[in-house]
Amino acid sequence: MAIKIISGWSNAGGSTVAHINLCNLFNNNGIRAEFYGPHDWHLDKCNGKPMEGMSLEEKDIIITHFVRPQGPLQGKFKKHVLSCHETNMYPLKKFVKERKLRLSNYDFIHFVSNYQKEWHRVFHPSTVIPNVMSRLNKSPCNTNTAGIIGSIDEHKQTHLSIQRAIKDGYKDILIFGEITDIDYFNGRILPVVSGKNGMIYKAHEDDKQAMYDQIDVVYHSSKRETFNYIKGECEMTGVKYDGLDSANANAEYLPTKDILEKWITALEL
Repeated sequence: MAIKIISGWSNAGGSTVAHINLCNLFNNNGIRAEFYGPHDWHLDKCNGKPMEGMSLEEKDIIITHFVRPQGPLQGKFKKHVLSCHETNMYPLKKFVKERKLRLSNYDFIHFVSNYQKEWHRVFHPSTVIPNVMSRLNKSPCNTNTAGIIGSIDEHKQTHLSIQRAIKDGYKDILIFGEITDIDYFNGRILPVVSGKNGMIYKAHEDDKQAMYDQIDVVYHSSKRETFNYIKGECEMTGVKYDGLDSANANAEYLPTKDILEKWITALEL
């Protein structure tokens, strides 16, 4: 038996980090786990596997994310869990109605916060288990530098974070994140970054400690979050967090042993 985490997205992003950390949590505690995805970013960060050549057995537990239960995923397994890390990007109620998503294919739905579970409001067995947080140390930064972290798109409202940082008097602003909307970046971010000394787009940073070590405060203006890694990471590193109420998911940040116990109970291991 193995736990096989299967996602339609394995490039840089919050859900991918969550699956990498979960895969490592299982394997570090003697529970065999593999993480399959279509991109290469996850491969060297856990027991990561490419989607091609994936082999599934009836005795496996599969945790699927951002993929439809078709082909081999329609087989019979020890357990099949739908892991949901989104709100409007993966609206379960709408998919059930318009895309014929059958929740009966899943033993239960996994949500990462109570706020997210309440947002979806679907009638199916479910459990709330927060994400595993990466361990970080206190940041030594004392350079009056603001940071903006997260995907570069309209949902994250990167432009608003920039405006708020400038309004508060910050001249040195570092922007970390994958560009997920190139038109938004070219239209709302690039003109500002190009015209301001001290404002630098740093792209995505794999090393979170190195990222937080460069900044004193993080501005976060997301329209909605399901978990909010950034707030928890700021607490660990001692970096000031300046986030809008809309970005507050009221998620729990639990010790890894408590998260493992919740998964063991949910999967009946």
